[in-house]
Amino acid sequence: MDLLWLLLGALLMIVGIIGSVLPVLPGPIMGWFGLLILHFSKAIPINYQLLGVTFFIAIVIFFLDYIIPGIGAKKFGGSKKGATGATIGLIIGLIVPIPLGFVIGAFLGALVGELIHDPKNLKRALRSAFGSFIGFLASVTMKLLVSLVFTVIYIYEVVTHWDDFSMLF
Repeated sequence: MDLLWLLLGALLMIVGIIGSVLPVLPGPIMGWFGLLILHFSKAIPINYQLLGVTFFIAIVIFFLDYIIPGIGAKKFGGSKKGATGATIGLIIGLIVPIPLGFVIGAFLGALVGELIHDPKNLKRALRSAFGSFIGFLASVTMKLLVSLVFTVIYIYEVVTHWDDFSMLF
């Protein structure tokens, strides 16, 4: 059974990292569930303090993910349509097989969203698209960093308790 917990936790860690870039998955929360699942095994003692702190961080990041892109857009005079366009552009950029497609897609999506919001002012749309893009990148970077830290914690827990796992296989 511990092997199942170990594999399921690892899968959730991978999904957490992917979810840090894809807007449809809550990356850090998925990573936290990977840590939680790992603590269901008999080899890893439950560390409530670790789980509590990482849960708090995952929840804070979840809410900041909705706030930061808007702050970036507002700082540069952007609109909600620009932020939405950045998200749609990211998804399209992931599908289109070009290098850094998600980055280019996020910027172009923000620009299109801003032009839909105010089609007559290209200069403002470019500035706003840049702000939406910067806010989006800040949010992705924050989520990715937290998910990677959760993954390092997961790997540390597995490595330090590996002898306990090997006895259970």
